[in-house]
This record gives sequence, structure tokens and C-alpha cells, in this order.
Amino acid sequence: MSPTAVAVAELTIAAAPGGGAATLAARCTGAWTVHGIAELEHALDALSLPGEQEVVIDAAAISALDTSGAWLLHRTVRALGQQGRAVRIVGLRPEFETLLRLIVSRDVAPGGALPARPGFVATLGRQAWGDWRNTLDFLAFIGEAFTALLRSVAQPSRIRWRAILYNMQSAGFDALPITGLLSFLMGIVIAYQGADQLQRFGANIYIADLVGLAMLRELSPLMTAIIVAGRSGSAYTAQIGTMKVTEEIDALRTVGVGPLDLLVLPKMLALVVVLPLLTVYTDITGVLGGMMMAQSKLNVSFDVFLRRLEEAIVMSTYLTGLCKAPVFAMIIALVGCYRGFQATGSADSVGRQTTLSVVQAIFLVIVTDAVFSIVFNLLDL
Repeated sequence: MSPTAVAVAELTIAAAPGGGAATLAARCTGAWTVHGIAELEHALDALSLPGEQEVVIDAAAISALDTSGAWLLHRTVRALGQQGRAVRIVGLRPEFETLLRLIVSRDVAPGGALPARPGFVATLGRQAWGDWRNTLDFLAFIGEAFTALLRSVAQPSRIRWRAILYNMQSAGFDALPITGLLSFLMGIVIAYQGADQLQRFGANIYIADLVGLAMLRELSPLMTAIIVAGRSGSAYTAQIGTMKVTEEIDALRTVGVGPLDLLVLPKMLALVVVLPLLTVYTDITGVLGGMMMAQSKLNVSFDVFLRRLEEAIVMSTYLTGLCKAPVFAMIIALVGCYRGFQATGSADSVGRQTTLSVVQAIFLVIVTDAVFSIVFNLLDL
């Protein structure tokens, strides 16, 4: 129907028959649509009725009603109500009444005023409460993961060895080039930075102590964990998040497969195995980089460097660095998988959760490393 063929919307007000002087009847006719209400809208804006009579709106004669007409009708009712009048709508078709209820439910404050922006204290409180709830949810997830692990230990047939081996290859073997290269360069940097200082005192040989202690005790496990968090932890989040968005996880639950058994435990167990091995590998490549720089910068040969390294490094120094790796591995796997399960609705959510996964995993790894340092210092290790 063209706009010219639409019956113009009208609203006439008169005393209600049999309703007494305290009641006014407003009769709506025509098509209350975007094309039919153009002239009526201006008239209703200036509508002002004397007295405080009740207004009964008879909508039985409305031939058509769209969102614009429903909004105008609701706005008229609201304006009359603000004048202190009781307003009732009668005779509206069921389908029109449903549309009007929808408009009423989406109504905002008069004038379209935006809600007041919360203050600093309110914002801080909401953020703290959200972080607290998120922490509780993460702790609950850890509990569920370890409960599933205990079930798998009690029933070894539940363990998915193929998934574990696949994750060992993707998180471990495939990470050898990047972790080895960065560790090698880190060893070169440490030796280069320390060489100038040691040369001033004629203590060239102590370059082995500097490189060995720094790499084996602190930098190798920490740097390896950070690389794996950015590489594998984000992959875990993206994989599980995509499965959550596409409802594949719901499908797994429907067929009786536990998502934790299939998606979390293989990743966590694989990472617990491969991260210590990667740490040993980066220990070797880091020391190798330091040896090469010591030979070129300080004229310390490989043989002399290794003999001094053997004297400087005791087993406890090596083990304090190595024992951090399994803890870092569990943190990375659990954070990555947990963030994947938090994805909802869209690919944008998967991206946000992936970013949060990397940031939180690296943050927790560094905090845990600081706790290890304090504990080892108290234990004089």
C-alpha cells in the first residue's frame, strides 16, 4: 500500500457516554503507521486537556499499527499520565497489544536521558566484585580439572593417550625452534652485557657463573613458560572457545563425553611433561650462546668455560629452575582452557578470551616465579 492510500490516523476526544463528567473517551481510528501519523503527531504534542478526568482510549477502530504508531500511542498515554490522569486502552487487537507491550518494555526515561555514569567508587566496586567472582570460578574449574584427573588415575582406560601425544608434539616438539633461538640469543645478551663489567676487574672467567646461574635458575624456565603461554596457551583458548561458540562442547556433553576429559586433561598432562624438557633444552642453548659470546668477547675457550661452569653450578641450582616448569605448565594449561570455556556468542568473544588467556597466564607465571624466589631464599637454596 502506498503512503497516499493509507487512512490517516485520527484521535477524537469527547465525553464518555454513560461515563459521567469524570471520564473522557478518546477514539483512535485509521492507520497508526509511519505514513498515517504524520499530521496527528504534531497535534498530540500540543494536546492539553482541562481538568483531571480519566481517559479511556478506544483503539478498536485502528486498522493498522506499526512500531511508529505504537510508540506514538504509548507516548500519548505517558503524557496524559504525567498530567495526573488515569488512562486505559480498550479494544486493541491482540497482535497490536503485543507490539505495544514490546514498546513499553523498551521505554526509556522521558527526554531520552542516559543513566547517570557510575562514580569511581561504584566502578571500582563492580570491578573488584567481578574479579572476585572470576577468581572463584577459576578455582572451581581447577577443582573440577583435578577431580577429573583423579578419576582418570583411578581408571587409566579413561586417559586419552592419542590426544596427549598430539599435544606433546604441538606444544613441545614444534616449539623447539622458537624456544631454542630465543634462549640462545638471551645467553648471548647476558654474556655481552656482563663482559664489559667483568673485564674491568680482570674476572673474565666468572662469565660462566653469570650465564649459568642466570639461565639455569631463572631465565630459562621463565622465558620458556612465557613463550609457551603465548604460543600454546592462546591456542588452547582459541580451540575450546571456537568449540564453545559452535556448540560442539554441548554436543560432547549430549553424547556423554566429558569436555574436561577430552579437552583439558590431555593438554595439561602433555604440557607438564614437555615444559620441563623444553626448559632443559633452553638451558643448553642459553649456555651455548653465552659460551660463544665469552669466547669472542673475553677469549674464554669452551673448555675453560665448561670447567668453570661445572664448579659454579651445583645440583640444587639446576633443580630449583627445573622444578618450576611443571607448576608453570599447569598454570598455562588451566588458564588457557578456562578462558576458552568462558567464550560466548561470537568470534569477537573468542578473541577477547584469547587475549585475556595470554595476559593472565604470563602474569600468574611471573607471580609464581616471584613466590618461588621468596621460598627458595627462605630455605637458603
